[in-house]
Amino acid sequence: MILMNRRIGLAVVMMSGLAGGAFGQAPPNAVGDWSGTLKAGGAELRLILHVAKGDGGALKATLDSIDQPGANGIPVTSISLTDKKLVFTSDVIHGSYEGNLSADGSTIHGTWTQTQPFALDFKRVAAAVSNAKPSDIEGAWMGKLDTGALKLRVVFHFTNAAGGLTATMDSPDQNAKGMPVTSVTLDGSSIVVEMKQIAGKFEGKISSDLNSIDGTWTQGQTNFALTISRMKDAADLERRRPQNPVPPYPYRSEDVEYSNPVANIQLGATITIPTGKGPFPGVVLITGSGQQDRDETLMGHKPFLVLSDYLTRRGIAVLRVDDRGIGKSGGIFATATTADFATDTEAGVAYLRTRSEVDPHKIGLIGHSEGGVIGPMVAARNPDIAFIVMMAGSGVVGEDIIVAQTELIAEASGASQDAAAKNAAEERELLDIVRHEKDGAVIKKKLREKLAASQVPESRMDSMIRQITSPWFRYFIAYDPAPALRRVKCPVLAMGGEKDLQVPPKQNLPAIRKALEEGGNTNIEVDELPGLNHLFQTAKTGAPSEYGDIEETISPVALDKISTWILKQ
Repeated sequence: MILMNRRIGLAVVMMSGLAGGAFGQAPPNAVGDWSGTLKAGGAELRLILHVAKGDGGALKATLDSIDQPGANGIPVTSISLTDKKLVFTSDVIHGSYEGNLSADGSTIHGTWTQTQPFALDFKRVAAAVSNAKPSDIEGAWMGKLDTGALKLRVVFHFTNAAGGLTATMDSPDQNAKGMPVTSVTLDGSSIVVEMKQIAGKFEGKISSDLNSIDGTWTQGQTNFALTISRMKDAADLERRRPQNPVPPYPYRSEDVEYSNPVANIQLGATITIPTGKGPFPGVVLITGSGQQDRDETLMGHKPFLVLSDYLTRRGIAVLRVDDRGIGKSGGIFATATTADFATDTEAGVAYLRTRSEVDPHKIGLIGHSEGGVIGPMVAARNPDIAFIVMMAGSGVVGEDIIVAQTELIAEASGASQDAAAKNAAEERELLDIVRHEKDGAVIKKKLREKLAASQVPESRMDSMIRQITSPWFRYFIAYDPAPALRRVKCPVLAMGGEKDLQVPPKQNLPAIRKALEEGGNTNIEVDELPGLNHLFQTAKTGAPSEYGDIEETISPVALDKISTWILKQ
């Protein structure tokens, strides 16, 4: 999905939880939580290392990368502390760390290695202490955070501990679990929950029956009303997703790994192969922006799982892949651009060509949102690509998409036309600075001046500036897809939802058709599908706030359009 602009960015940092264990004996002064900042390729990634004792006194650990979606609870495969030298590895992200623990046990000075070495120091995070009676509210509490653009469920898990009350927080609609809470403070019926790593705080009043807490979530200087209620059944978290396939499947599903030699990383994926005699046509699915798993999981939906199941049942082999840096894929997501992700897609195509079940002359690409930009990039330089399906792909410069998206979503969130237009104009000014100014220091100075003039709180400026000056964002807003589209000679299906507010169809579909025709491509189909949003769900307004509430994952109309068109090719 195309990243949303600074005014409607998600209120909760996106992360996901994985369980992990490790080995190794160590003295107790290594146990605890440690924070550090990894500087890699211009990006700054805040990390939290959780070290604990397992059975028999052996160390175990997990790692959180709190600035990266889907990167909470990364398993540490092995960890040891010998003569104050701490060493740990994580096979999931193909990374390792070596550092020296200070004499007072408060810092670790060392190096993180993931493709290349980076300096990384950790500082011990003090444990939270509460003088309250933790038993009164121990357990899970859930509420819904209405940010205007999105409605996100949040879950706090309060637990009794020796020093008082501790907690973690989940954002189920962002596939985020086990985010560490810095402190929990109870004073009578008042509660304050702080999460310093995301500049978040919840303040509320506990009801007399101890079943609800009415309060406010604050992140930076932005406040949202939030009421949480005691969860009585874990099933309350499950949202109805009737299209999710349930095994046993009438086809073969296999988890695989293969390399991207250009980036020197391994990619984790799932291939689904139809029953019957092959070879079959094959497709590589390409996710949208933001760090996505192979199912493109979003707001409880798994669009690529649904799409791959539908296509495989109709005789098409499908490869769906974890983005680099998430799940079973290695690499660093934060420093990569759309062009880098295109090489990951090419690696997927190369892998499909090694499978005897797949016809090497009938391999195509299906890209959603940013994936719809990557598909033509790959096909333009790989004439063996048999076809492309662009699902909400763009046809204009990235800056124009972000500006249009800003205005449309602001209106859908209740802003007046004048206010939405003003937001879009201010967004354009910021993006113009990032696109056309070359000096990094000057860019940050000008951005800070513009943000201050727009009355953006100082506490939010640094994170906003990091976002819009990241390698991915700078590449995306300057990229014009038209030249690549003109070089695409294979058949192309370009689809857009009528109610898509993130990649507006009336802005992009005509531009896609124009570029393809200018390049002499005559085998094209361009369709605007009535009533569908950016995810190709049947929607009322198309606003992102509807995504999680809609039970449908992908409209059957869109699924049938894609499979029928591919089989005709």
